[in-house]
Amino acid sequence: MTFWLNRNMNKLNWRVIFNMIGYALLALSALMLLPVIVGLLNKEYVPLRAFAKTIVLCMALGLFLSRLKVKRNAYFARDGMIAVGLVWVGVSFFGSLPFYLSGQIPSLIDCFFETVSGFTTTGATILTDIEALSRCLLFWRSFTHWIGGMGVLVFVLAFLPKNNEHTMYIMRAEVPGPTISKLVSRLKTTAMILYGLYMALSVIELIFLLAGGMPLFDALCNTFGTAGTGGFAIYGASIGAYHSVYVDVVITVFMFLFGVNFNMYFFLILRDIRPIFRNEELRWYFGIVFGAIVLVTINILGMYDSVPEAVRYASFQVVSIITTTGYATADFNLWPTLSKMILFFLMVVGACAGSTGGGIKVTRLMIVLKKIKLNIQKLWHPHKVEAIMVDSKIVNKETVDQIMAFFGAWMIIIAAATLIVALDNFDFTTTQTSVYTCLGNVGPGLGLCGPSGSFAMLSGFPRSCFRSACCLDVWKFIRSSFFCFLCSIVSAGRWNAVARIHYEKGLRWQVLLFHRQMI
Repeated sequence: MTFWLNRNMNKLNWRVIFNMIGYALLALSALMLLPVIVGLLNKEYVPLRAFAKTIVLCMALGLFLSRLKVKRNAYFARDGMIAVGLVWVGVSFFGSLPFYLSGQIPSLIDCFFETVSGFTTTGATILTDIEALSRCLLFWRSFTHWIGGMGVLVFVLAFLPKNNEHTMYIMRAEVPGPTISKLVSRLKTTAMILYGLYMALSVIELIFLLAGGMPLFDALCNTFGTAGTGGFAIYGASIGAYHSVYVDVVITVFMFLFGVNFNMYFFLILRDIRPIFRNEELRWYFGIVFGAIVLVTINILGMYDSVPEAVRYASFQVVSIITTTGYATADFNLWPTLSKMILFFLMVVGACAGSTGGGIKVTRLMIVLKKIKLNIQKLWHPHKVEAIMVDSKIVNKETVDQIMAFFGAWMIIIAAATLIVALDNFDFTTTQTSVYTCLGNVGPGLGLCGPSGSFAMLSGFPRSCFRSACCLDVWKFIRSSFFCFLCSIVSAGRWNAVARIHYEKGLRWQVLLFHRQMI
């Protein structure tokens, strides 16, 4: 087994992978200049020294790795997938160093937890006194959401070899959804479009928050958390600290918008609204959000003075949870059981594919339910031949099988993580929802890890495992890298053949759209 593993590991083009990691570290060092500016403006010299040391370290290591001479220019699908996973882990580790070197979060594991939670836009925190952090670290903590929401993987992919016109056929076979064929053929142009949309929505939200009288620092941090659907707040009471209907409405609207597939905005730019109205996932997304708001509003009506007030709090929390942002304006731990169960269901569902939101995604849920319906129909009509349709197009069997396997892997990971967290002997609600909320990138759960709590209560072995594995919801890493790597080892011959096809037809689109559509 060891020989088999070593043989497949040696097939990877490690120099190309290290080049990608180097470029990512260089980008990280450049991005850290923004919190440095915040620190200079606020004269926070201790964290500034921590940022300076981290920037120098990232630049030195990044320059070394990016300058490694590549002996083989060819790389295959496995190389790209492993690079993606290692970039997430590496960027998260080095991004945690300012917290640790400044001494404001004394435990390196806690620093790593907080940073991974930021870059993966999970929003779970171990901090019990958020306001005690310096403003430059608060800024960096929120900024990791904005970077992770759209940037790390897309940046790394910009350095991969050029794609050609045949890559789109591979994408149609591997990624569900009808929108892929509408995207432009060049990765660089696509990345610019995605970033343009992402930045435009962020700037618009920032303007609206500033127009409501919110200070610039607060508006920036809240915009970062909303855009990345992460939810790191700069106050212990989260968005509820502002006690503003205007702020609640603005953030609710933009959380919802960032939970929509970004391809829909691309169609708006093209002035082609027909695919938007025909998009089945978008209709499901609207329907789930609207139905949840109505049910929660009716259920909590007796807790508030008026219907508009109940609608305000219900809509904010529903949108915050389904988009996996995790902001809070009310302690929904105190809400009736029906409302809490609806929010728990939304934690699992998540936002649309191709958005910055987490969860299993509406499109996966939609296909699974259609698969169940089809199987039930076949019990009554065994000879019935019918395919699963999405947006009037047939979803191929391979895609359906991948989604069913995804659900199986999801449940296995949840079971394992729940057993580990159960070692701390918390109540059932806390144990269950703490796992679901981290795997779904939501942030707050129910019980002790609710909106007014944190994950600081974890201790010993469950604490280390939960922070390194469960919240290391490098779920993005698990899904896009580790899983594909294991598959490549198990069936090396098949994957070598597929890898050559991917190399010949270009890999950049494969990884980019896998990240945008499936994660």
